[in-house]
Amino acid sequence: MELLRLLVLAVLALEQGVAGPTETVGNSSEGLLEFSLGKFRYFKLNKPFPEEAVLRDISSNATFLIFQIHSQYQNTTVSFSKTLLPSTSGTGTDKGLVFILRPEQSMCTWYLEAADAEPVQSMAVPLSYSERDPVPGGCNLEFDLDIDPNIYLEYNFFEISIKFAPANLGYARGTDPPPCDVGMGQDSRWRLRYDVYQYFLPENDLTEQVLLKHLQRMVEVPQVKANAIKVVTLTANDKTSIYFSSLRVQGVIYNVIVWDPLLNTSAAYVPVHTYACSFKAMEGDCSSLGRVSTKVFFTVFALLGLFICFFGHRFWKTELFFIGFIFMGFFFYILITRLIPIKYDVRLILTAIAGSVGGIFLVATWWRFGILMLCMLCVGLVLGFLISSVIFFALLGNVKIFRDDVVFWMTFSCIAIIIPLVFMGCLRILNILTCGIIGSYSVVLAVDSYLYTSLSYITLNVLKRALNTDFHRAFTNVPFQTTGLFLLSVIKTCHNREKK
Repeated sequence: MELLRLLVLAVLALEQGVAGPTETVGNSSEGLLEFSLGKFRYFKLNKPFPEEAVLRDISSNATFLIFQIHSQYQNTTVSFSKTLLPSTSGTGTDKGLVFILRPEQSMCTWYLEAADAEPVQSMAVPLSYSERDPVPGGCNLEFDLDIDPNIYLEYNFFEISIKFAPANLGYARGTDPPPCDVGMGQDSRWRLRYDVYQYFLPENDLTEQVLLKHLQRMVEVPQVKANAIKVVTLTANDKTSIYFSSLRVQGVIYNVIVWDPLLNTSAAYVPVHTYACSFKAMEGDCSSLGRVSTKVFFTVFALLGLFICFFGHRFWKTELFFIGFIFMGFFFYILITRLIPIKYDVRLILTAIAGSVGGIFLVATWWRFGILMLCMLCVGLVLGFLISSVIFFALLGNVKIFRDDVVFWMTFSCIAIIIPLVFMGCLRILNILTCGIIGSYSVVLAVDSYLYTSLSYITLNVLKRALNTDFHRAFTNVPFQTTGLFLLSVIKTCHNREKK
């Protein structure tokens, strides 16, 4: 029995070491949830049975608390009182409230409930801050809460936008908060800085457990700095809204850390997450990566691309059809999307027809006139387009100067044109490189219609910028994970095979 007892204690210790500060519990039959500072707690919320969350033994050094609750896609509500009012409650998948502590106060209470009829698996944690720490959302003038530590997220096909309320300087218990808009000197909230962080979830993983586990890394300041990517730093003079490229089905967590450079203190807002898709949609939800028409189009395109990758240099006219298809199809899709509001499936069919016409035209031009330089110019421009896309994808995409559309398109076009000019003296090498690289990249686009891969955004970001006039303001970071590594190996294999 003593041996069994030791084994049980060892297992419990191991679980505690893996889970860290997390406390996992089920439903609360008494309607009361006890919390500890900095300790995560799992529980289920049911709409008919709201829960009361209690935090006791608060240190006298704490000036304010942030209580936050997270769920995957079902909304929950956190409130200061049982009566839900817009100014004292928040509803969403990632919501929090700031509680300003009174002198001698050592206990706080919040009320939690599910916004939907179905039970909601949730995770919550209370955090404390001192009088030296800035107050997230302390100078809110836009949203309903008086002090709003939340980040508000919206998304569409092109971009994700996040907005948050400006912070205020910290202050002691029982004193009035510093004024928000009186003076702009170093003794006011205008000295604060805002670091925006981005954290990618594991690719192709939409499970609730993974999301809640990784959210724990984006709640407190040290963990955010250690695990996430700092995208940009804003001053108090900048707009508190940032835009990112939308990555459908790829889970992303965002957070903002407000930093006081004079006192060297900081505090974190309530992190927010998105998959840039809906779990509740009847059609095209997060579980389906793409439309049937998209899969058919890119599967056929990839089969032709694979043939070009391995045999294109030996089948000249087939290669010309492939290049003409890409050339005409890309520009036609941009033109028809911007000018005519028609359904996506119809647009894709018309693009396939226009691409085929472009391919046949390039083959006919070679057959009728036999002008090699003209055909190789088209081949080189397609390769130049992809190389230019790679350069902006990997190196220049988030450089501030390229937010200007004129600068971006001029630079992009110059890089694309330079490639065929450089290789005009060695057309055979240009042709082999184009067949291997363009042919293998078509496989990447086909895989992306079945299984998410960040490599598809090499060209998709360029397409989004051509279609949407506001996309220039978006940061285009993407994760580079397992699927991308595998596809890079496919591209290298195809390229080596073509060189032989």
